[in-house]
Amino acid sequence: MKFILEVKGVKKAYRMGNVSVPALRGVSFSVEEGEFVAILGPSGSGKSTLLHVIGGLDRPDEGTVFIDGEDIFTLSSNQLADVRLHKIGFVFQFFNLLPRLSALKNVELPLTLADVNEKETTEKAKKLLALVGLGERMHHRPSELSGGEQQRVAIARALINDPKIILADEPTGNLDTKTGWEIVELMKNLNAKKEQTFIIVTHDPSIAEEADRIIYVKDGIVEGIKERVNKK
Repeated sequence: MKFILEVKGVKKAYRMGNVSVPALRGVSFSVEEGEFVAILGPSGSGKSTLLHVIGGLDRPDEGTVFIDGEDIFTLSSNQLADVRLHKIGFVFQFFNLLPRLSALKNVELPLTLADVNEKETTEKAKKLLALVGLGERMHHRPSELSGGEQQRVAIARALINDPKIILADEPTGNLDTKTGWEIVELMKNLNAKKEQTFIIVTHDPSIAEEADRIIYVKDGIVEGIKERVNKK
């Protein structure tokens, strides 16, 4: 099996006044293509910083990240932006939808930025919204959608460029329990159907247990990795 992601010796610290606060203290692990992986840890453990580094949103102080065999931190800013646009899909806790745009236009946005044909973009966005169960809600704005529906829009948006990896930062954190589980099931089904790699950050052990593997992060280090017994 091919490694789609390799994290090697990643360290990251932040300045707070005159003090350097380590967020990541030498993190290393690999993820196979098509896996569903959870990064589990308490608040302040470094898991969100780790996800931002993996996604190329933040540069490490030491170490590097390989995505699809490419060392992303040897790339120029424009090249790195291109990797984020074409190889990574992001799902955030607070949805990050543009309020004035419909669900359809929000999903279309990454392909619009990639200068893809408008008709092709719209057709693909419609198919993805149908796939996540929002075929009848595509012309509604975010304010007209529930939290769960907004997160489904965000997932469809993350999928539209056919990325190699979907990175989800606390995707259920702003949802009620029932809706959160529906989102987890949706991501699991998409992972199985589209064979794309999903990496989710969560503080909830019950959600993490749904993944193929759990990477435990605490105090900026990987404390352990657990395989699911009945892994697909």
